[in-house]
Amino acid sequence: MPLVLAAFGLLLLTAILWDAFETIILPRRVTRLFRLARFFYRSTWRPWRAIALLIVSPKRRDSFLSFYGPLSLLALFGVWAFGLIFGFATLHLAARWIFNAPNQVTTFWTDLYLSGTTFFTLGLGDVVPHTAAARLVTVVEGGMGFGFLAIVISYLPVLYGAFSQREVNISLLDARAGSPPTAAELLRRHVQGHKLNALAEYLRDWETWAAQLMESHLSYPVLCYFRSQHQNQSWLAALTTILDACAFIMAAAEGDLTWQAGLTFAISRHAVVDLAQVMGVTPTPPSVDRLAANELARLEALLDGPGFEGRNMAQVTERLQQLRRMYEPYVNGFSERLLMPLPPWASSRQVVDNWRTSAWRPEPSVAVTPSAKAADDHF
Repeated sequence: MPLVLAAFGLLLLTAILWDAFETIILPRRVTRLFRLARFFYRSTWRPWRAIALLIVSPKRRDSFLSFYGPLSLLALFGVWAFGLIFGFATLHLAARWIFNAPNQVTTFWTDLYLSGTTFFTLGLGDVVPHTAAARLVTVVEGGMGFGFLAIVISYLPVLYGAFSQREVNISLLDARAGSPPTAAELLRRHVQGHKLNALAEYLRDWETWAAQLMESHLSYPVLCYFRSQHQNQSWLAALTTILDACAFIMAAAEGDLTWQAGLTFAISRHAVVDLAQVMGVTPTPPSVDRLAANELARLEALLDGPGFEGRNMAQVTERLQQLRRMYEPYVNGFSERLLMPLPPWASSRQVVDNWRTSAWRPEPSVAVTPSAKAADDHF
């Protein structure tokens, strides 16, 4: 029995430490079927998601969902810490039975208390080990607890740094593609303003953003659950908008813009496919076509603009359908899993940017000044 307890304790410690190493330290994706962190997120996200679906107000639902990412991270740290404390308590119990220490209490709760005070380096002294083996376990646990807390503290700034870096381009997308962002609005504002060179540069920035998203979110998948500041923004909506815009450019335009759109499309699709694999998201085509007939007509109007002249809409539509099948099932799978709405191709109402509104006046309010009029003409 003592040897079985010792083996169980060592196995539990090894499993938790390896899981923490893969989650925090290892800078690459892990596709192993069973992981403690993956099991934790799947078992906690499902009830959280189910409760969110019962909330009628979209704003309150999004606010409720925004708490899951940070809270789940703290809860995961708690699960790891309790598992380590329980594992060392099992080793304390096994050591006491093996060496039959005199004057030693015989309850497991005392061993658990000793393990907890040692792990958090409290050093109260009211319960002390009485054998050489128990003292060795205590020293090892004290050092491991100190190191665990140090790694957790250093992990949070890295995580939130990656989150902040992700959100910068999402915020910048507001003035270029509306809120929520749409591919038609992004293209319209650049085509009508004769800013195709600026659009190519902007897509180059998103090429870098997609690569950074893939690297950070493959290493720290919990970031997928972190939601943006505004209800009508998300990393998934932004990525989908860029994929939509690149797909249309590849199908309808020519020249350097098409070449850059192809590069941005490639890394963006690479990111969403790899993330779906790591998160265990099943690709599912949308039940309703995202590109309705009226939205397609709005995109067709872009064919009269610079860089798109003379293209046959039937050929553009066929090529566009082929490109959409390469990424839409994946972004739709993420949308259903994370309850993040996908943006339409074109907004059915007048687009209102977030920067035009405020908490005091939710409706857009722009003063009638020359600079304001110039901004309206520009957009």
